Amino acid sequence: MKIVIPDDYQDAIRGLDCFRKLEGHEVTIYHDAVKDVETLAERFREADALVLIRERTAITEPLLARLPRLKLISQTGRGMPHIDLEACTRHGVVVVAGGGASYSTAELTWGLVLAAMRFIPQEVARLKAGRWQTTLGLGLHGRTLGIFGYGNIGRVVAGYGRAFGMRVLVWGREGSLTRAKADGFEVAASKQELFEQADVLTLHLKLNDETRGIVTAHDLAQMKPSALFVNTSRAGLVEHGALEQALRAGRPGLAAIDVYEVEPAINDPLLALENVVCTPHLGYVEKDNYEVLFSAAFDQILAFAAGKPINVVNPQVLNR
Repeated sequence: MKIVIPDDYQDAIRGLDCFRKLEGHEVTIYHDAVKDVETLAERFREADALVLIRERTAITEPLLARLPRLKLISQTGRGMPHIDLEACTRHGVVVVAGGGASYSTAELTWGLVLAAMRFIPQEVARLKAGRWQTTLGLGLHGRTLGIFGYGNIGRVVAGYGRAFGMRVLVWGREGSLTRAKADGFEVAASKQELFEQADVLTLHLKLNDETRGIVTAHDLAQMKPSALFVNTSRAGLVEHGALEQALRAGRPGLAAIDVYEVEPAINDPLLALENVVCTPHLGYVEKDNYEVLFSAAFDQILAFAAGKPINVVNPQVLNR
């Protein structure tokens, strides 16, 4: 099969142990970020299969109409807001998806919490510029960690908070609250209470029609001036423009962000704010997690090539 993998920014895929699974297939890998349909159509023109790295490339009706040879899309991870699944089905393209680990994003979340609360990136930059101790950070022990969304990642982050001696306060849907109580964590009486009481508030929600913009300007305005807002989930969970406005107003006083409305993020206004620690969507970008994600994606290709597709998201296309 002719396989194309776009958006391998770090040129990491060929160095993975699982890449040898594709021996015998013709693999083309691109390392830049391309958005326009014309260029994508040219790059994918001969592809039998695409391996997508999370949500970096949008698969739309206009693009699919230009790819009559395409038979399979193997998605790394289960989230697929970037794929027009109905259009894939109409064009006879099988979409398969596999999961990944929760720990890589949870670990980055905690790294951002520590970095932002102790001003680590700012102090490193100033030390290298010849300055010594310019900030007074805040510790975590005894402070309140707010978890909005208690799924796989939220649960791990809550455990980190407990290990650091924090009071952990959870809010989310009924399932989140039930799981949190069962694990011995406190649940907030309301979303407002979560935002008012948290010294660190971190989002761990899936982005869908129900959760888009679920964090509003009003919510952020309830936070303490000393509080930290962390988002390693999806930028669309926050009302457009609300976080920048809130940070400039001083509630919350700090933010740590790994996700952006447009990625790669080059001109995002949050990048210019001194009270924000920004990372370039590194949550899942870690070797062990990549091995899990891509091993699953390559297994899906091999199963399809053998005539026994697995993890099919649009099974109705198989009846064509």
